[in-house]
Amino acid sequence: MIFEIDKKQVFASTAGKEFDPTKKTVFLLHGSGLSHIVWSLAEQFLSNKDLNILSLDLPGHGNSDGPCIDSIEKIADWIESVRLFLKTEQVSIVGHSQGCLEALEYGSRFKKNTYKLVFLAGSYRMPVNQDLIDLADSGDKKAVHLMMKWGYEGSRKFIGGNPVEKIINSSREVKEILATDLKACNNYKNGKEASAAIECPTLLIFGALDKMVPSENGKKFANLIKNSETQIINECGHMIMFEKAFEMREKVAEFLKK
Repeated sequence: MIFEIDKKQVFASTAGKEFDPTKKTVFLLHGSGLSHIVWSLAEQFLSNKDLNILSLDLPGHGNSDGPCIDSIEKIADWIESVRLFLKTEQVSIVGHSQGCLEALEYGSRFKKNTYKLVFLAGSYRMPVNQDLIDLADSGDKKAVHLMMKWGYEGSRKFIGGNPVEKIINSSREVKEILATDLKACNNYKNGKEASAAIECPTLLIFGALDKMVPSENGKKFANLIKNSETQIINECGHMIMFEKAFEMREKVAEFLKK
């Protein structure tokens, strides 16, 4: 699905289905430097649950026109622009990592328009190591290798190559996309207040072995959100959509259909 927001082309994968205004709508938000591809093992499954599923490419990512948006707050405004374009009264949002910050900010500010929220491997604060930011700013692909090292449980092997490395595969993408995202995460300071303002039903899913968002951080995040429930997936790190896609999508679908 391709449409325009502010005269810029936006791409959303819909699992090959037409948007149906009679169905509930769910936005899937990817993490830093990534794209709609991260939801490839989930979007078809979820779309078969009588839902409109839109795996959005943020501006500058995947197949959407750039430039990238440089703050979480501005991305939340952009998400509202997408909802308005679709003319849907409410949306549910499933966010991963940086996508959780965006969903959090959106849900706290656009309460009447938010039906449900799902946070995957997220927190209300996601500070980024300055060395990683510096590597990304210089276009050094070591930034991607560090993300992969910290992003997965153990030294996991992937048939056909690591999916993160396939999405962020050039120095230009590291410098222009990943660096912008990492700085947006690092600069976001409103998470605690936004968490307390969330009113809709919320599901938080964490990987038991996540090194980027340890379980203790996850518990603090969950405790800030009043109407929330938490699920832990064992033997899983930060990249839940790849590592435990089938278990994750079952939990998300069950929550969304309640």
